Amino acid sequence: MPNIKSSTDLRNNYNEISTFCHETREPVFITKNGQGDLAVMSIEAYEALSGKLELYRLLDEGRAAVKAENKRPLQEVMMDIKQVITDGKL
Repeated sequence: MPNIKSSTDLRNNYNEISTFCHETREPVFITKNGQGDLAVMSIEAYEALSGKLELYRLLDEGRAAVKAENKRPLQEVMMDIKQVITDGKL
């Protein structure tokens, strides 16, 4: 169930809302004049969400490469990764 608060609640109960966001890693939805206006979340939750979006972007890029038949054998890729690690570039 989403946690919904008014902009007045945010102003008057900031610490409580901040604590909720940090403890639950869930967003709080803020309304203004009865309409949805903002989503507030902890930095940790935001970074996790951003990381997931980046992973999805990379997976989509990989799917597109496979579809375009732009792929290499796994052993070749693993050799390249090992070389990058050996060269200290990772």
